[in-house]
Amino acid sequence: MPAGLPKPPSPRTLPVVTVRQPSPPHRGAASNPPNRFEHLTLERDADWDPEQDPLPRTQFFRDLSSSIITFNDSPDIPFKASINCYRGCEHGCSYCYARPYHEYLGFSSGLDFESKIMVKGNAPELLRRELSSPKWKPQGLAMSGVTDCYQPIERRFQLTRRCLEVLAEFRNPVCVITKNHLVTRDLDLLRELARHNAAEVHLSINSLDADLARRLEPRAASPRGRLAAVEALARAGVPVGVLVAPIIPGLNDHHISAVLEEAAKAGAGWAGMEILRLPLTVAPVFQDWLERNEPGKKAKVLDRIRSIRGGKLNDPRFVERMRGQGVFAEQIRQMFHVARRKAGLAEDGPELSTAAFRRPPGSQMELELPSN
Repeated sequence: MPAGLPKPPSPRTLPVVTVRQPSPPHRGAASNPPNRFEHLTLERDADWDPEQDPLPRTQFFRDLSSSIITFNDSPDIPFKASINCYRGCEHGCSYCYARPYHEYLGFSSGLDFESKIMVKGNAPELLRRELSSPKWKPQGLAMSGVTDCYQPIERRFQLTRRCLEVLAEFRNPVCVITKNHLVTRDLDLLRELARHNAAEVHLSINSLDADLARRLEPRAASPRGRLAAVEALARAGVPVGVLVAPIIPGLNDHHISAVLEEAAKAGAGWAGMEILRLPLTVAPVFQDWLERNEPGKKAKVLDRIRSIRGGKLNDPRFVERMRGQGVFAEQIRQMFHVARRKAGLAEDGPELSTAAFRRPPGSQMELELPSN
């Protein structure tokens, strides 16, 4: 367990503070919207001076989860099992669909999501125990589903790397999804898994505009940094593709062709896409971001989103939530398909294999040891 992590505060005793702050280059949200499940909300005094109030420093809390592999039965998510070593994400993307999950912890989906990070310090040990179990049916694992497994703190804790070490030992296939060049640190493990057709990496890149990326995804790697990661992975023989996600109509949809062209030059083998969705409390966070960063485009962007989501900012229905509907959604899909064909990129990555999966000698014995 990484040293120095305080226990998480009790959700019932954690007040939700509504704070509006100036738009910093290193935070995606500027406030803490009220938690849907909490009745107590605190607001700043009317004479509050934002220039005198320091931005929140990132805090890390010990996550005492007793399991690491989570499952979903969604018909429109391409993986059924995933690993999340962290909850919350310091990248601070204002549009992140995972923000509402922080509310189940008693936090806000705003600044709390990117400044109060839960850390599963025993994730590698839990993963080893679960893969060792005879109940485990070998299958692909995604890293990650509701966070970025290579967010900045991974440089210190190395939980993702240690989980990859376990996966390489068991030869269990993994699909990595990230916005961070830090993935190249683990080329040795990804290369080893790729030898058994058990690894692929998706770099999320939705624009080549460095300024837009800095404001939209404050602590993620720059677009050029992500392209450099694509190139390094491809050179190392690790299957790598790009996700143009999210495509935000009226803001970055005109960048699709350039992203795919550069990704192909860097060595990407395939490309996927996803149109922006704004579930629950993500909507006010993103609207506030537009007001602070792109006020002249705010009305256009929100109108386009409503036209794609049946007149609302979000359509939660399975399948439709990922595709969208209407003229603008179809235009984006067609634009993407044409650009992908022109760039020579495939629609999907390689199918990962469980044929090489093994349970190393002694792993059954470890299963009987008490967990910390």
